Amino acid sequence: MFGIGSTYLYLDTVMSELKPLHWIGSAKKELEAMPEAVQDSFGYALLLAQKGSKHNNAKPLTGFGGAGVLEVVDIHHGNAYRAVYTVRFAKAVYVLHCFQKKSKKGIATPKRQIDLIKARLLIAAAQERSDWA
Repeated sequence: MFGIGSTYLYLDTVMSELKPLHWIGSAKKELEAMPEAVQDSFGYALLLAQKGSKHNNAKPLTGFGGAGVLEVVDIHHGNAYRAVYTVRFAKAVYVLHCFQKKSKKGIATPKRQIDLIKARLLIAAAQERSDWA
């Protein structure tokens, strides 16, 4: 059994191993507007990303050149919610966009959402350069 001192040491060790998490644009507010169960699911996926791992439901987002931009999908009460983040940068995980997919046409991410994600990815790249230069 852990004592209080060893619990704090464990938490300090775990926290020091996590990459920082940065929210781009309104991504955090977008996530906070989602149902609590979806927030929990996406929060866990982001924690795994911070640890250098990947959630089972995280898949590379098509059109972004590999596995550097990931999308997690959660279905809650028949509604599809998505969180998009990047692990492309070495020093931090950037949350680019969180949204509810409302289109009834297929599973593809709508173009306007892709355009927003691309714009936020550029912001993340600029922030990475300025924060860590």
